[in-house]
Amino acid sequence: MIRTLTLAALCLGLAGPLAAQEVTLRLHQFLPETSFVPAQILNPWIDSVEAASGGRIEVQHYPAMQLGGKPGDLVDQVVDGVVDIIWTLPGYTPGRFPRTEVFELPFMVADAEAASAAFWDLAQSDMVATDFADLHLLGAWVHGPGVIHASKPVAKVEDLAGLKLRGPSRVTTKLLEQLGATAVGMPVPAVPEALSKGTIDGALLPWEVSASLKVGEIVHNHTEFAGPSIYTATFILAMNRDAYEGLPDDLKAAIDSASGAAFSAQAGKLQQAEDVPSRAVAEKLGNAIVTIPAVETPVWEAAAAPAIDAWVAEISAQGIDGQALLEKARAGISAHSR
Repeated sequence: MIRTLTLAALCLGLAGPLAAQEVTLRLHQFLPETSFVPAQILNPWIDSVEAASGGRIEVQHYPAMQLGGKPGDLVDQVVDGVVDIIWTLPGYTPGRFPRTEVFELPFMVADAEAASAAFWDLAQSDMVATDFADLHLLGAWVHGPGVIHASKPVAKVEDLAGLKLRGPSRVTTKLLEQLGATAVGMPVPAVPEALSKGTIDGALLPWEVSASLKVGEIVHNHTEFAGPSIYTATFILAMNRDAYEGLPDDLKAAIDSASGAAFSAQAGKLQQAEDVPSRAVAEKLGNAIVTIPAVETPVWEAAAAPAIDAWVAEISAQGIDGQALLEKARAGISAHSR
């Protein structure tokens, strides 16, 4: 929200206030500031906005839910104006952003940069006036290929039977149930404690965040896919609509210059690049890493197909053409892939 006006503007009776306006915005999110996304994506975005505004915008970063609430509360916090900007997973508020779920379907994503570019494009064409009507969208991206981290080896679909696995979203938990696992939905900060206590046997996470959560120190088996991965989660950086629209044009331009298509694609690229050192941590621990070869992916895809069909039917029942959305998402990823 717009918090302060400069004293000079007030003394001028707001005769020329917009040029002198100074704004403080509060960004709230769920991970510690030292985690990869806050440190390497959100903080640089903040620096870019502040620099582009000539110092007239200050973005205060509140990590790890410091302003209160749970990760699932973030969307309401920004819509209600409790905070000005949030970074979150749409999947933490099940059913609220149905169109975003298309990028969370199984075996959609191998390249996070291409998928993130496609996500931003599809958001502009199909989601800004629908799913995101109450927000001003600043960025939309996905992480790198998802990985199964578990207490026992998972080399084939049948190995999932009976495992209690964390999923980040409604789509992913339904997929896990389809594949024979017991799905447990929870935000990522809750994963280490749940693993330590045996509440879950494993979790679906990208390599990138697994190292900072020390997942490889708790469970010692990891299953990745040589091609498109078993799942991907979506992220959004979003602003209170009134706060954005109340800004003068030059400060809107400062925010816009750091946001949008290029920012979204770069965020996905950076997250996937961080998979490499995080995977190396698991290797150094001596953990077992199973890589499902591309030739075996069709077996997994066949097992997952009913979950995709069910999603298409469910979202179509809401008046959204699920099949058309799926085809647009796949075409967008293909178009942005190299």
